[in-house]
Amino acid sequence: MSQSQWKQMFLGAVCLTLAAAIWGGVYVVSKVVLEVIPPFTLLILRFCIALVVLGAFTIGRKERVARKDYPLLMAIAFVGVTISIAAQFLGTKLSTAHMGALITSASPAFIAIFAVWLLKERIHLKQAAGILLATIGVIIVIGVPDQADAQSSLAGNLILFVAAISWGLYTVLSKKATQRYSSLLVTTYVALFGIIFTSPLMFWELSATPISWQFGWDIWAGVLYIGMISTAGAFYLWNKGFELLPAGSGAGFFFVQPIVGAFLGWLLLHEHLGVGFFAGGAFIFLGVALSTLRTRESAKNKRETTEEHPLPHYNEKQG
Repeated sequence: MSQSQWKQMFLGAVCLTLAAAIWGGVYVVSKVVLEVIPPFTLLILRFCIALVVLGAFTIGRKERVARKDYPLLMAIAFVGVTISIAAQFLGTKLSTAHMGALITSASPAFIAIFAVWLLKERIHLKQAAGILLATIGVIIVIGVPDQADAQSSLAGNLILFVAAISWGLYTVLSKKATQRYSSLLVTTYVALFGIIFTSPLMFWELSATPISWQFGWDIWAGVLYIGMISTAGAFYLWNKGFELLPAGSGAGFFFVQPIVGAFLGWLLLHEHLGVGFFAGGAFIFLGVALSTLRTRESAKNKRETTEEHPLPHYNEKQG
């Protein structure tokens, strides 16, 4: 593998690790904010803030989207924001947070499946083994569901399963889009269309449970953090990471999220960390490392495929 390929692989790994770490940490912030702002309203606020931040970087660029690609970007936003995030909110509300964390940790498996189906990627044995190891690690960290979890709402658990599947599809569709456009542009359009598609849920929510908008500075600071860091920043890093790495290799980085979430919960919320956290963390680390290993043969095959079938790119004169 050439030095440039290693550099690309390393940068992709850094982007995905940072994105997953940010999402793990945001649970500490959102736990406080969601006490006063309902979920769909917070979702719209976070993506409005993200759109302003992303738009500030995008507006000066001359990159344009071809008309034929708008349906793809709209589908990405609908699947990733309106379906996946909304399903995660609703499913956790109907079920339990424990089951929510456990079920949505299945997302990397669905990323790998959709990558084979839509991107025609080959999932190698090392990648499959890495995802399996990391999944075992998540189960160790979170713990096996107890009787109360097992009796949680079946509807809630099914909705959480939809969230896991749709996040896998969102990730693969985003990778497909970043083969044509920059990650910044794709993330900006995801925020825009996500706001449009999800706004009806916010209006329904506010009509059912009106809220006072006179929040303290700490709540608004939390909203800004969620919008700027965990949405504008993390979504961009996630899309950028999958632009640089094959979907099958990058999927395992999703498992960094529960590790960071558990650690910050211990550090800031004084939640208990047992032996399972460190044992599971070791499994997750090994799984992610194994899933990102690429043999010289796979790198060579990818290079030959790219040379034979170059991907289309759009510049400022197109679209």
